[in-house]
Amino acid sequence: MKAGIIGGTGKMGRLFAPVFERAGYDVLVSGRSTPLTNSDLAEQCDLVIVSVPIHDTVRVIEEISPVLKKDQILCDFTSLKTEPVAAMLKSKARVIGLHPLFGPTVQSLRHQTIIVCPARADDNTVQSLLALFCSEGAQCTIATPEQHDRMMAVVQGLTHFVTLCMADSVRRLGIDIETTRAFTSPVYQIELSLVGRLLSQDSTLYAGILQQNPFVSEVLSVCTSSAGDLCRIVGSKDPALFREFFETNSRHFGAYCDEGMRTTDALIEYMVNR
Repeated sequence: MKAGIIGGTGKMGRLFAPVFERAGYDVLVSGRSTPLTNSDLAEQCDLVIVSVPIHDTVRVIEEISPVLKKDQILCDFTSLKTEPVAAMLKSKARVIGLHPLFGPTVQSLRHQTIIVCPARADDNTVQSLLALFCSEGAQCTIATPEQHDRMMAVVQGLTHFVTLCMADSVRRLGIDIETTRAFTSPVYQIELSLVGRLLSQDSTLYAGILQQNPFVSEVLSVCTSSAGDLCRIVGSKDPALFREFFETNSRHFGAYCDEGMRTTDALIEYMVNR
């Protein structure tokens, strides 16, 4: 059995190549600098995975689709699923969309989440792929492409939007980051670390997540409406209005509030003792 990773010379490809090798596959990779072309790889491999930036994914899928056959499996690692899966379904191959919800800097797949979107594949094929990832310690969630993209509009889109807004607000205020660290609280340090983590990476990844997910605009509309409401409540200087806003959201999050406290306490303890 051969597994081919298009974009396999990139960081995510390099993370997953040994995963498939441990499962018994011979792994081939193609990239901008490899003598093996994408189409050559697609013709040779039983399992083909497209692992390229979001803006290149559909183009690459369309490039290799003509050479794929019914007995092959075609997957992608993209952060969006609706358009890539629709493009893969135009091929003759069996199709399973994949989204590893982690970056290539993780040490292993242990306790990491992979979203699996079976689109045209028999149950044995899907279960074999799930077993491969689970054997590495990953946790797999089954979803349709639309369910995936709707959830990612919150899990990724909302999260990254708020983080970027914090970064831009600090910049607009003319605040020196190093100066703030002399006044830092543990929670501010956690938030600042998230800003630094995001800004240290490639902007095209986050542009794709925010600009190409069709469900992000609805989420951001709600976010900006919420920010406007909270601004008005803060400006009112009415503690009762603030308490109502605060407690309404506390009730919605329910038991997770205590879990969140425990998790951040553990993070703070680690930061203090490292």
